[in-house]
Amino acid sequence: MTITPFEAAHLLALLPEILLVVLAGLVMGLDLVWPESRRRSLGLVAAIGLFLIAGVTLIFGRPGETQLIFGGMIRDDFAAFIFRIVFLFAGAITCLLSLDVEGVGRKGEYYTILIASVLGMNLMGAAADLIMLYLAIETTSITLYLLAGYLREDDRSAESGLKYFLFGALTSTVMLYGLSLLYGFTGQTGYYAIAEKLASGAVPSLPIIIALILIAVGFGFKVAAVPFHFWTPDVYEGAPTPITAFISVASKTAGFAVLMRFFLAIFPPAVTPSWNAMIMAMAAVTMTLGNALAIPQKNIKRLLAYSSIAHAGYVLVGFVAFSQRGAAAAIFYLITYVLTNLAAFTVVIVFAKAAGSEQIYDYAGLSRRSPGLALALLVAFLSLGGMPPLAGFFAKFYVFAAAVQSDLIWLAVVGVLNAIVGLYYYLVVLKVVYVYRSENDDKPIAVPRPYSFVLGLMVVGILVLGTASAPWFTWAMSAAKNLF
Repeated sequence: MTITPFEAAHLLALLPEILLVVLAGLVMGLDLVWPESRRRSLGLVAAIGLFLIAGVTLIFGRPGETQLIFGGMIRDDFAAFIFRIVFLFAGAITCLLSLDVEGVGRKGEYYTILIASVLGMNLMGAAADLIMLYLAIETTSITLYLLAGYLREDDRSAESGLKYFLFGALTSTVMLYGLSLLYGFTGQTGYYAIAEKLASGAVPSLPIIIALILIAVGFGFKVAAVPFHFWTPDVYEGAPTPITAFISVASKTAGFAVLMRFFLAIFPPAVTPSWNAMIMAMAAVTMTLGNALAIPQKNIKRLLAYSSIAHAGYVLVGFVAFSQRGAAAAIFYLITYVLTNLAAFTVVIVFAKAAGSEQIYDYAGLSRRSPGLALALLVAFLSLGGMPPLAGFFAKFYVFAAAVQSDLIWLAVVGVLNAIVGLYYYLVVLKVVYVYRSENDDKPIAVPRPYSFVLGLMVVGILVLGTASAPWFTWAMSAAKNLF
C-alpha cells in the first residue's frame, strides 16, 4: 500500500488527538486556577470534552478512501475511526464514574493522565508503523500504570500499580525485542512494507516465528490472554474502581485493535500457518481458565477480572477465524463488552461507596435497597452471560458463527460450553442480589445523578445493540474490511 503525500486535509485524520491535547491542557489550567470547592467539576469538564470530541469525530473525522498518511505512520480508515469512538466514549464514562470517588474525583492531574491514556489508545488503533505502534503502546501503558497506583496511601492501589508496572515492563521489553528482530530481518518498519517482504519469501520461517512469539507476549499481556493473564485479578482489585473499569474495556479493546491490525496485515495465515494452532489453543485455554477461576471468587472485582480473561478468549475466537466476518464479530463483541462491563462496574462503584464492601455476599438484598441498581446489574450480567435478547448474546453468536464458517467447529463448541459455565457464576451473583436478604434491606442506596445517567445510557445501549444488532454489525463489517 502506497504512502499518500502530506496534505492539509490529513490533519482532520488526527483531529481527535489534537483536541485531546487541547482538552488535557484545559483541565490542567482549570486545576491551577479553580479553588478546591469547584474541582469536582474537573471531571465534568473532562467528560463533556471527551463526549464533544467524539461528536466532532463523528461529524468531521469519518474517513474517505483508506490511506497511509504522515509518512506511513498512521492508517486512516474506518477501523481506526470505530476504535477512536470507543476509546473516547469509554474515557468520558470513566470520568463520570470518577466524580465522587475519594482520592481521584477532585484531582486535575488524574483526569489529565486519563486523557493522555485515551490519546495513546487512539494512536494504537491507527498505527501502521512499528515505531508509532511502540510509542502509542508505551503512552497508554505508562499512563495506566500511574492510574492503577494513583491512590498512593492505599496499599492495595500501590501494590496494583507496582505489579502492573513490573509485569508490563517485562512483557513490553520482550515485545520490543521481537519488533526489533522483525525490523532487522526485513529492514522495514511499516506494516505493509514488512508484509511484502515476508510474502516474497526473503526471510526464512524460523526467524519469523521467533519474532512472532516474542511480539505475541506483549499483545497477550494487553488483552489479558492466558498465559499472560496473571496480573489481571490483583490489578483489578487494587486499582481505583473507575480505572479498573477503564482498563477492563478500553485497554483490552486497544490491545485487540493492535492485535488484529498488526497480525492480519503482517502475519496472515498464508505467511505463517504454523502459528494458527497456537492462537486457537490460546483462545480455548483463555476461555476455560478464566471461567473456571471466576467461579470460586468472593470479591466482585476479582470475579469481573477473571470474567474479563474469559471474554478475551471469546474475542480471540473471532480473531482466529481469520476472515472478514470473524474480525467484524470480534469488533462487535468489543463494543458490546464496553457497554456491559461499564454498567457492571458502575454498580460496583455505587454499592462500594454506600456499603463500603466489594464482597459478593454483601450484595444480599440489593434488589430491595435499590431496585434500579439491581436491574442494571441484572442486565449487565445477563448480557455478559450471553442471554437473549441482550447484546452479549448476539456478540457470542456472531463470534461462534464466524468460527463455524471457518471450519473451527471444535472451538465454537468449546466457546458455547464456556458460555454456559460463565452464565453460572453470573447467576450466582444475581441470586445473592435478588433472593438473599440482609439486615440492611430497609436502608436505600442513593444513586448520584451522573451514575444514574451512566447506568441508563449503558442499559439502553445493551438493549439497542441486542434488539437491533444488524446496523451495528454492518459498521463492524465495514471496519473489518480495512484489516485485510
